[in-house]
Amino acid sequence: MADIDVNPAIIKANLKKHKGIVDDFKQFALRGNVVDMAVGIVIGAAFGNIVNSFVKDLIMPLVGLLTAGKDFSKMMFSFGDGDAILYGAFIQAVINFFVIALSIFIVVRVMNRLSKPKDEPAPDPTELDVLNEIRDLLKAQK
Repeated sequence: MADIDVNPAIIKANLKKHKGIVDDFKQFALRGNVVDMAVGIVIGAAFGNIVNSFVKDLIMPLVGLLTAGKDFSKMMFSFGDGDAILYGAFIQAVINFFVIALSIFIVVRVMNRLSKPKDEPAPDPTELDVLNEIRDLLKAQK
């Protein structure tokens, strides 16, 4: 195995050369939007698992009762040597999508209602408005 000659001066020069890139990445990664997005992705992944379980374990058995006990996850069109189109799994994925879409719609709707802008206060009068008011008051006193 060949010995590697480590020159501290070269390492220091390379670190200084790339320090701007590291600082830029740190600034990018620690901005609020990126952190918020990362938290949203993690929560979204966990929420996806909850919805999948909800659809698979609660909704689909109820749908199965309505369809004379058929298990949607096993519904398929078979043809050839073991080839099949799993349309039941597709129906389950479509139901997952609609449950997620409905949940997100409800969350966004609630957030929009909570964050409606309050009645904006009247803007401060301009200098001309104040002068006109003073003029009108002086006229009224005469």
